[in-house]
Amino acid sequence: MLFVALVSGQAVAGDYRIAVVDPNRVVEQSPQYEAARDALQSEVEERERTLREQQEQIASLQNKLERDGALMSESEVQRLQNDIRSRTRRLKYARDEFQEDFALRQNELRTKLGRQVQEVVVELAKEQKIDLILSDGIVYSNARIDISDLVIERLKAEFEKKK
Repeated sequence: MLFVALVSGQAVAGDYRIAVVDPNRVVEQSPQYEAARDALQSEVEERERTLREQQEQIASLQNKLERDGALMSESEVQRLQNDIRSRTRRLKYARDEFQEDFALRQNELRTKLGRQVQEVVVELAKEQKIDLILSDGIVYSNARIDISDLVIERLKAEFEKKK
């Protein structure tokens, strides 16, 4: 153990370049994140609209049952109650599926963007001859070693190139 400590002590004293990346800031400020968020939002809006329409149809049927139920035959009331129950069940399943799909899509987009960020960080490390890049779990870092802005700029350039 002592040998490892001495070797690492010597390594720190050497001429090494160290940098820091704030992955959350990089992701949130990248145009890729904004584009993915906007695309996901438009997907969500369409499905939410459909779910709202289904809920409104159920509410309309319930109002009809309350308003006209006394005037309907027992079989009509039963049919309408079954229809409401069936639609409510389908709506619940559709909402559950929507939530699962949304979570899955968010994870897919975050994973894809995470890989892109990783690639850019490695490129920058090689270009700028950085020996060590630290990320999560940093308590303090001096702004002069933070390359997050460089990563964001590179992501912006790649985003523009792909447009």
